[in-house]
Amino acid sequence: MDNRIHKSGERVEKFCAVCTEERGHVVASVTKAGRITRVSCPKCGTRSPFKADAAVTARASMKTGAPYDSTHTYRAGQSMTHPVFGLGEVTALVEPQKIDVLFPDRMRRLIHARV
Repeated sequence: MDNRIHKSGERVEKFCAVCTEERGHVVASVTKAGRITRVSCPKCGTRSPFKADAAVTARASMKTGAPYDSTHTYRAGQSMTHPVFGLGEVTALVEPQKIDVLFPDRMRRLIHARV
């Protein structure tokens, strides 16, 4: 069992029933004891209950990504470290030169593949 104290805004791995795939979810609510109760899928926006008996993989422990570079081309699932926003994960390619990145505080749209 995971005895770690969690906070809202953290990211954890969970299967999304709407997207039908395992992905990082944002912790939406926790109990006073720090146990996760609800999570939100960053892709489809669905809020779902979090089962305490499920294995929790905190994404904060994942290796830090390479520093963000607007000239680099990113793909969905890649992690990066932004100098202002911190550790983030690319969730979607919006346009040829725009990506959505999930940071601990919120989703942000960044530029990539700029020559």
